[in-house]
Amino acid sequence: MCGVRNLATILFSGIFLASCGNTGGNGELVGVSGRKAPDIQVPFGMTYVPGGSFVFGSGGFDPTYQMLNFKSVTVSDFFMDETEITNNEYRQFVEWVKEYLIRSLLAENEIEGYFIVNENEDEDLPPQIDWRAKIKYDDPAVREALDESDLFISLDERFSHRKIFNIAKLNYVYTTCDFRMAAQKTFGEIEDDMREEDVYYGAFANRSLSLPGENGLYTTHKVNIYPDTLCWIFDWAYSYNEPMVTGYFSSPWYDNYPVVGVNWKQAEAFCKWRSNMYNDYMAQKGYPASQEFRLPTEAQWEYAARGGIDASPYPWGGNYARNAEGCLLGNFKPGRGDYGADGALYPCIVGHYAPNDYGLYDMMGNVAEWCIDAYDETIANNHDFNPVYTYNAKPEDGVGLKRKVLRGGSFKDFADLCKVFYRSYEYQDTCKSYVGFRCVQPLLSTGLFQGGNSSHVY
Repeated sequence: MCGVRNLATILFSGIFLASCGNTGGNGELVGVSGRKAPDIQVPFGMTYVPGGSFVFGSGGFDPTYQMLNFKSVTVSDFFMDETEITNNEYRQFVEWVKEYLIRSLLAENEIEGYFIVNENEDEDLPPQIDWRAKIKYDDPAVREALDESDLFISLDERFSHRKIFNIAKLNYVYTTCDFRMAAQKTFGEIEDDMREEDVYYGAFANRSLSLPGENGLYTTHKVNIYPDTLCWIFDWAYSYNEPMVTGYFSSPWYDNYPVVGVNWKQAEAFCKWRSNMYNDYMAQKGYPASQEFRLPTEAQWEYAARGGIDASPYPWGGNYARNAEGCLLGNFKPGRGDYGADGALYPCIVGHYAPNDYGLYDMMGNVAEWCIDAYDETIANNHDFNPVYTYNAKPEDGVGLKRKVLRGGSFKDFADLCKVFYRSYEYQDTCKSYVGFRCVQPLLSTGLFQGGNSSHVY
């Protein structure tokens, strides 16, 4: 009997050692085999900004006397959009949400051909959307489902057959994890029945994981993502801008102009959607997920705007907003109100003026740009490595806690307010006709990427 037991032990050990040999390299420490990352590619429309150090906030006379407490800081490598996000790029986001809502409605109504049958027959799971199916709007079942829903509305009861999409329904829902809270030594006390390893696993394994209840670690966001086109009237008292309300975002003539009327929360939602879209594609190719797109920190924004030229107030270097021939180098308010002297009365088409040395356009003027940072009067307390100051304001918080940093100035600002070091702010839930944004995608370390840039200028 002992011989049989010993033989079984020997056979089991042999099988175990053989299986370990596939990953252990004859007992040597060689790491896990088969892991290969794809070459890092510049996302379309972005340019590579190599990391480095600079004096944060320096550049000359500060017209508002903000007392920035200049300090030397370092930022790591990142990709940045060459231009501000355009109307047409943001419209892709709007159209995706619109199509998602329509397809969800058809799947929930179990209209054949628009959902994937759940093979596990789990009644708790909703029908899975079949994105491969083409929506046939002339299908009676589809038309009936849409007519009975509130996704479309009639602007005039006399023409009830003419309906438009209800923009009040254009809500994008996503979930975020507060990594800073997860990193706290006491984060395990958030939920008594939640083990620390569960929190770590949930935080890092699934970017869309949503836990029931209010645990403080996960937050579900529901954001209406349609731009506020009425901001053209609200921002400009006693000024006739009604044509911009109906034309700027909807007309194809303005496709390649910077999107405006988008608040900070909507810009954040766009970044999350862009990240999910990009990483879903990477997953289909069998690649690991890349870093997520997000708004730039104000340190990243200023470092990129300088284009490698320290102590210059403008992205192109030098102390003047005109070149040697007297031509204006950006879209801002020159002189005493001759808005057209620079070639544009309103925001101009992106990429119209020359880029800086990093290949970035319109880092001065055109439209001001959201940063991820919460606004504080001083930057002295920020870290000197990848500095950032964030605060996720709650609805009940005071307005002072809802201020977010703006950088770059706009077409309505004079040159001093468009300098690379100038800081301003706007409230996170307000939409302005002179505020847009661009995205960044961080890299893990300096020198990780060695490659060229991607061109995306109209």
